[in-house]
Amino acid sequence: MHSRSILLAAASFSAVSTAAWADALPQSGPATTRVDDVVVTADALGRSGSEVVSSVAVLRGDELIQRRQSTLGETLTGLPGVNSDTFGGGASRPVIRGQTAPRVKVLTDGSALMDASEVSPDHAVSGEPLLLEGVEILRGPSALLYGGGAIGGAVNLIDKKIPTRIPENGGEGVAEFRLGTADNEEAGVVGLTAGAGSFAIRVEAAGRRTDDYEVPDFDEATLDGSFNRSSTATLGLSWIGSRGYLGAAYTEQRSEYGLPGHTHEYESCHPHGSSLHCGGHDHGDDDHDHDHDHDHDHDHVPIVDLISKRVDVRGEIEDPFTGIERIRFRGGFTDYRHDEIDDGEIATTFTNEGYDARVEVQHAAIGGVRGVVGAQTSRSDFAAVGAESFIPESRTENHALFLVEEYVAGDWRFEGALRQEWQEARAQGRPDVDHKPFSISGTASWTFTPGYMVSLTLARSQRAPTAQELYARGVHLATNTYEIGDADLDVETAVSGELGLKKTEGATTFAASLYHYDYDGYVYARTLDQFEDFRLIRYSQDDARFTGIEGQITHDFRPGLSATVFGDYVRAELKGGGGDLPRIPAGRLGARGDFYRGAWSGNLEYVHVFEQDRIAAFERKTPGYDMVNATLAYDVPTIADINGQIFVRGTNLLDEKALNHASFISHLAPLRGRNFVLGFRARF
Repeated sequence: MHSRSILLAAASFSAVSTAAWADALPQSGPATTRVDDVVVTADALGRSGSEVVSSVAVLRGDELIQRRQSTLGETLTGLPGVNSDTFGGGASRPVIRGQTAPRVKVLTDGSALMDASEVSPDHAVSGEPLLLEGVEILRGPSALLYGGGAIGGAVNLIDKKIPTRIPENGGEGVAEFRLGTADNEEAGVVGLTAGAGSFAIRVEAAGRRTDDYEVPDFDEATLDGSFNRSSTATLGLSWIGSRGYLGAAYTEQRSEYGLPGHTHEYESCHPHGSSLHCGGHDHGDDDHDHDHDHDHDHDHVPIVDLISKRVDVRGEIEDPFTGIERIRFRGGFTDYRHDEIDDGEIATTFTNEGYDARVEVQHAAIGGVRGVVGAQTSRSDFAAVGAESFIPESRTENHALFLVEEYVAGDWRFEGALRQEWQEARAQGRPDVDHKPFSISGTASWTFTPGYMVSLTLARSQRAPTAQELYARGVHLATNTYEIGDADLDVETAVSGELGLKKTEGATTFAASLYHYDYDGYVYARTLDQFEDFRLIRYSQDDARFTGIEGQITHDFRPGLSATVFGDYVRAELKGGGGDLPRIPAGRLGARGDFYRGAWSGNLEYVHVFEQDRIAAFERKTPGYDMVNATLAYDVPTIADINGQIFVRGTNLLDEKALNHASFISHLAPLRGRNFVLGFRARF
């Protein structure tokens, strides 16, 4: 199904409906989700935010709808501790506490996505933001369920592709249409769920079309290659009983987007030892100072033509046996492919075919201890064929056992988790590599007075190197690098601690975390040499540390009027005077005012992003900037059981040039300029 067909369908549906979002979650206002009252889907014990000891953030309801962008990373940017490694308008991954893939796991209702986004920032995360009901970000013991590599956190995408209940009156649906100014965005989504007896069916489709977006104070008025065309369609079916459900869904996503900052001038670059040789320039003995302007060819921009076919299977049963409260199963099979097309010809084809399956068994309390034991297995067959086949055809298999337990004693709550993994990596012409990472984590929280809680988390997490880190060797033009892997890399071990304090009652509420990660054998892309914008990198291991703080404080002046101050900062460096690590986001400090009165709601937000001058070798510092955003929404009166909302959201209202230090192409691809999005949503 093409994106324009989906857009027309969504627009036609919206034309005969009025718009809105009516989520069942309690909210302090139309734009703010109260995490304490929300059941965290990714939590194995199904607890609310106030019961989960680990750090958790939830984005749902109106706030998610109004903040949605074309990529997942951009959608989540701005939450405390969350940034993105933007790559134009087609791809961006979440960056949490300075970490991104593979240390941040992106899941769809607990199951791995199995796309190619962990390999490179120019590869899009295959989850479609328009089809999400919510996003959860877990850290601490609960995140261990999804991999010892989820040191930065686990991002769980909540969708409705597989029905879990029979709709009232036999059916329910949603439709939305959006228009944007900076990139001529046209986006639409429509979803319908129908059911009778014990069966329910879900049909949904979303489409998006954007042009190259506008950028202020840049070489060009728009950023070449920042366009995005995408379409997603899903068909799901479930059997639903009194104690559980079993369902499956098929999802197909097609996407076409540009690769800004791409150039062929470095195709001939290759290493001589630890130095680069590019077009007759062998500069291994010079001072490596190439900080000068370089004219790139804007005559044509390479594009990514992506197709992802995925089957999801989910099931859950309550009280199946004595002593067992719930058994939950999640599984997914993905057939992913994308072609990188240059000048009309396919230059490189990336494929990833694999599966991920997990079962969780929740046992009844034993001596006051309740918890979940489970197992997970996954396999990924990855290949890159063509001009940029810098990774050989490889297979990675991972098997794991995990355990999460909780004990509550009065005002104290304790939580612990264990995970043992067995990972095997194989590649053509390269040595086989086996690792057995083991992770353990524990948290204690104390409600020392009603509404106030302090918590301490300690963890020792291990991550096995990825196939890219082990086997890469070749030119990767999307990130302007020549990559060299190392099959001798060992497991990466992080010993971490986090101190949290939050207040959940009264007119003033807050949550803050201070954290420190100490790495033994941190795997990173170390730059050995640079020629102009092109770098020679080798995946290496060194000891490193990450230290940071994040938090926010909100005061309700009266019902319907509140103000929030928020911020985050992370410092990441190699130990022993090795210098700063690359692409670490700059610190941020912001304030937001929220209001609602009758059918009207909105907010005004100001964020200052500081200059990032703590940079790695061969990096360039990025200047600070101010970002002003605002939202105004109107709830249309209910007509014939149809709820509606019309909203307009403006971002970067000061139209500032903004460079994202977490991006591989920060100086080549500034963020979007001033943009207004008009949205119209109906729920019935």
